[in-house]
Amino acid sequence: MYSKRGTDVLFRAKTMQALANSAVAGSPVGPFQTVDTETGEVVDKYLYIPGNPKQYRFDAKEGKFSVHYDENNIEKLGSSLSFQPIAWRIFSDDILGQGLKKWAELFFIDEDNCVSEILFHGYSVANLERLITPLVYNRIKLNEVVLTVNADKRENNKIQPKGIYYIASFTYKPADKAFTKEMGDYVQTINLFRRETLTEMGKTQVAKNVFNPFVDLLAEPEQGELQEVATEQAATV
Repeated sequence: MYSKRGTDVLFRAKTMQALANSAVAGSPVGPFQTVDTETGEVVDKYLYIPGNPKQYRFDAKEGKFSVHYDENNIEKLGSSLSFQPIAWRIFSDDILGQGLKKWAELFFIDEDNCVSEILFHGYSVANLERLITPLVYNRIKLNEVVLTVNADKRENNKIQPKGIYYIASFTYKPADKAFTKEMGDYVQTINLFRRETLTEMGKTQVAKNVFNPFVDLLAEPEQGELQEVATEQAATV
């Protein structure tokens, strides 16, 4: 078992204790669980396999989005995708056999309540950065908005026949505050990352709520240490 280092360990333990305190006494349902109306079974509200989120992809050649379960199981979507980021990072790395590139990686909860991830690179990353700049200066966080990503057609007239490709453009609208709060609590209870996109050589420009095993892994604190954190939290309530 592993946890985040330093203050992150303390913050996560405090968050878990606060969530436990907020649950109804004696209730078998946790803060991120729900009851199946047909079977009565208590199930996780959000689905996530650590290190293996549901993968969405943007095809810059076709200008379409898709869900990739594996290479033989692909669900085609349209030319637009909307979601609310819960974690993100912008970084440079040689991943997925594509050579050294600048990437933007965004995590979100999709309509099926699955923890999901999507990658962008090249001009699409530049477009995302242009959107983030005014957000920062207006004191708005990326996890406080719903992004709509559209595939914008481009032409390369320097080659014959001319090349057609697509880049991602981004717009946003304010997100629901209650859901934003819930997601802020939820991401503190999981180690959120995609295993294939992390290497020891990657250089991170910015990251929020993304767990990096190469940086953050330490042996998990002993039970007694966690109990001390919980006691401290209880004393401050």
